[in-house]
Amino acid sequence: MARRYDVLCMGRNSIDLYSNDVGAPFEEITSFAALVGGCPTNISVGTRRLGLKSALLTAVGDDRVGDFVIHFLRREAVDTSFIVRKPGTRTPAVLLGIQPPDKFPLVFYRDNASDIQLTIDDVLAAPVADTRLLLISGTGLSKEPGKSATQFAAEFATANDTEVVLDIDYRADQWHDPRAFGVAVRITLPLVDIAIGTEDEVKAATGARTAEAAVARLLLGVRKAVVLKRGAEGSSVYLKDGTVYNVPPFRVNVLNVLGAGDAFASGFLYGYLQGWGWERAARMGNATGAIVVTRQGCANDMPTLDEALALVRSTED
Repeated sequence: MARRYDVLCMGRNSIDLYSNDVGAPFEEITSFAALVGGCPTNISVGTRRLGLKSALLTAVGDDRVGDFVIHFLRREAVDTSFIVRKPGTRTPAVLLGIQPPDKFPLVFYRDNASDIQLTIDDVLAAPVADTRLLLISGTGLSKEPGKSATQFAAEFATANDTEVVLDIDYRADQWHDPRAFGVAVRITLPLVDIAIGTEDEVKAATGARTAEAAVARLLLGVRKAVVLKRGAEGSSVYLKDGTVYNVPPFRVNVLNVLGAGDAFASGFLYGYLQGWGWERAARMGNATGAIVVTRQGCANDMPTLDEALALVRSTED
């Protein structure tokens, strides 16, 4: 049965203030560029630029920052019908420094954050049953009522044959105890078809000391696969039956790694929903991630389908 949307992303959003002084220590930054961010928000834009029908379920404050976020999303043709206003809360903000090749300090302002105030009623008002895939994030599990809303959304999606993807999205400063993060993720895993994370994230989600042990533990919970983002080493897809696909990276000059994981997820989900198979979908994710690391921002700099395919084809024999 045809569905109205390809992807419904649920969770955090923000105004991202990126340093214009590339290479400067954070305390010496003189100006910032105002962009849009937040893992599910980035992925909603990334998948939309690739041509999928994407919608975002999130919440903003009754403030000008919320206006800024919604205005950008509408310009990108992401369906914003399911973004709710939460009076008395604040649309989140993030400040980011850029010090290539390996320093990208960031500061979150999420006190009284609007997006974590999503409720079960907000989920019921969204098209969870009318989308092919629901994407949720680990940060959405950090506080109530967002935690219950996120788990309810995954449960409701499962009941309606909507696939569920969890971006592990571990932000340590959003949790009172890293072990609580692991518990929240593991409780949610049986409602998840595919979990996506970096090495640090899969270890945080399981308490394991190695990525291999962490992936093995995650595979016990998910229904289909665990996708490991390896950064400059590419990515790996681990299936429940023991099959592993190690997918090589694209070599590029790195400006800013922030947002690379969300770009990867966008490309991977595009390929997955096209029915390309695990390895080809992960290669598409590697391509979209590689493009974004050469640019300053996250959502604002997500590649188009033509750009991603051009990179893929440039390395083919």
